[in-house]
Amino acid sequence: MPVEEPLYPVNLRLAGRPCLVVGGGRVALGKVQGLLEAGADVTVVAPEVDDRIAALGVRVERRPYRRGEAAGYRFVVSATGDPAVNQQVYDDGEAAGVWVNSADDPDRCSAVLPARHRQGRLLVTVSTGGHSPAVASWLRRRLSGEIGPEHDALVGLVAEVRDEVRQRGTPTEELDWQAALDSGILDLVRAGRLAEAKERLRACLSSSSD
Repeated sequence: MPVEEPLYPVNLRLAGRPCLVVGGGRVALGKVQGLLEAGADVTVVAPEVDDRIAALGVRVERRPYRRGEAAGYRFVVSATGDPAVNQQVYDDGEAAGVWVNSADDPDRCSAVLPARHRQGRLLVTVSTGGHSPAVASWLRRRLSGEIGPEHDALVGLVAEVRDEVRQRGTPTEELDWQAALDSGILDLVRAGRLAEAKERLRACLSSSSD
């Protein structure tokens, strides 16, 4: 069954932290790749493991999941297709306070994974709470066609100006960032006119603080 209650979105900082993937097939491969993108320290446990997973350089243990071992990790993904194994992993995670995602098994999830598109420092996610992963992937694909390198450049430019504001001791929350971003700055960035874009951003923020 899909998740009916409202979800609270959060991005986990997993760089260098131990994460477990239970399962070694095609679905597990995608989960491993996503965790590696985040810099996680990944261990894969399954009796049979796809050679493409082993080639990623993660720790591989070709054996069944052992009761209780989820407790040794910060985040766990179960991608076995076996409800009994998924249930055991979920129960162990609940007992240890470890977040668990079970692929295509929302009833055995304490965390669900959205469809995602990464463009440099920008991460866009889409979730339907398990109601329709196909729709989430479809929207992700459409959004990815609208997001390019210029958006990552915009993130960097805005971050630089935000640091300038903070160094002056001005609360950044009181400035009208949305109006500034609606002033054509992205078009300037897309055209490679970064210095002009930065000056326009500064001017817009200055007027919003008056």
